[in-house]
Amino acid sequence: MKPYAYCPQCATPLIDAEHGGRLRRVCPDASCGFIHWDNPVPVVAAVVEHEGKIILARNVAWPASFYALITGFLEREESPEIGVQREVEEELGLQPQGANYIGVYEFTRNNQLIVAYHVPATGTVRLNEELADWKHVAFEDIQYWPAGTGYAVRDWLRSKGYDPQPMDWPRRS
Repeated sequence: MKPYAYCPQCATPLIDAEHGGRLRRVCPDASCGFIHWDNPVPVVAAVVEHEGKIILARNVAWPASFYALITGFLEREESPEIGVQREVEEELGLQPQGANYIGVYEFTRNNQLIVAYHVPATGTVRLNEELADWKHVAFEDIQYWPAGTGYAVRDWLRSKGYDPQPMDWPRRS
């Protein structure tokens, strides 16, 4: 599926054309000049530490067995550190106690660039409408999923002296 069928500036049907060494969706109207660059979207992810464990959550749209980190889109006028703490507050109802940078990870399937942080948090979990469930998982019991935010979990746990193993999970690209 193409992200755009019509130019968002002038409503002319877009075409595929080489631009910058790649095929891109472009407006053929020379007076418009729109090019859909399809750059990755920045997303923040939180390894939420709460009561000595990590919180994993399940989005309402996910299968019942899949849990992952708290994630969200970065807003235009906020730093990643502020954005990741905002997501923890919004999605879990917890009070973040800071944000410690873990790393940047690609998630090519969704055209996202993930900026991951460790976020210690306090309070009582109160899920918002985006989440169906959550669970505490002891550091030593986590198996990371070999994609996107799973690598952030792995790297953070390794920095704490743990040796997490990958879960048996089919990787989709």
